[in-house]
Amino acid sequence: MAKNVTQAPALDPKLMSGLNKKSRRKNYTALTVVLSIISIVYVLPVLAVVINSFKENTYVKTNTFDLPFGEMWKGLDNFIKGMTFGDYPFWRCVLYSVVITVISTALILICTSMAAWYIDRVNSILCKTIYYLCVFSMVVPFQMVMFTLSHTATTLHLNTPWTIPIVYLGFGAGLATFMFVGFVKSIPLEIEEAAAIDGCGPLRIFFFVVFPMLRPTMISVGILELMWIWNDYLLPYLVLDRNEYRTIPIHIQFLKGSYGVVDLGASMALILLSIIPVIIFYLACQKYIIKGVAAGAVKG
Repeated sequence: MAKNVTQAPALDPKLMSGLNKKSRRKNYTALTVVLSIISIVYVLPVLAVVINSFKENTYVKTNTFDLPFGEMWKGLDNFIKGMTFGDYPFWRCVLYSVVITVISTALILICTSMAAWYIDRVNSILCKTIYYLCVFSMVVPFQMVMFTLSHTATTLHLNTPWTIPIVYLGFGAGLATFMFVGFVKSIPLEIEEAAAIDGCGPLRIFFFVVFPMLRPTMISVGILELMWIWNDYLLPYLVLDRNEYRTIPIHIQFLKGSYGVVDLGASMALILLSIIPVIIFYLACQKYIIKGVAAGAVKG
């Protein structure tokens, strides 16, 4: 005789969908709370800079996170003192920072994009070796080569704002080449072949066909390199003649007085002035960073 087999009741698809939505909503809420806490932790140093840039120097250490009211309020005096400190004009610091940042970023973008295109399209043993050397340079700490680099830059007369971009090209080529190679792999080779049939040479193919298509990664790499070079302190400090050429980070370091006394109020004011352009530029272009990184993250 056949045994009676009881079947489990079928679950309602609508009920399961509702449970999945509730579970996902809980996960999103927990993730939002965690990321919000992390964001607050990262924002706190910037908030401290903003608050202390308007505060009397004596209260910066003792009342770091207090709002600058009453006797703590310094107003714009910290900004004026920071910009007029010493005999070196502050506008020259801004000029040298802009010159170094713009030239270095442009040089990195043009040279590494061309190198990445050649590396991917030729794909020889030599090109693969150069590519892996660029990738390897990303993990080499600057402190390992800074003293040798300083001596080499002085010997080759690369210690001016107009020649130091060559040094920055060497340090920025690793990440830029890695990202550009990843994006070039996604460009169809047939487009370049069609341009070659129409009579374009290698340079015209790159600048009129490939270069416009590199725009997402170009913007992404440009933003990352620009923020790094603008805020860099150690390389200009080691390479440049500090009595003749100073960038904004070097000028901030010179606010230190005798016996190590530092005017923290004026320092915070200049730090705030230096990070405002970068923050505005980053907020305006942040969507291109994600797009560029995603575009460069292709298999190959």
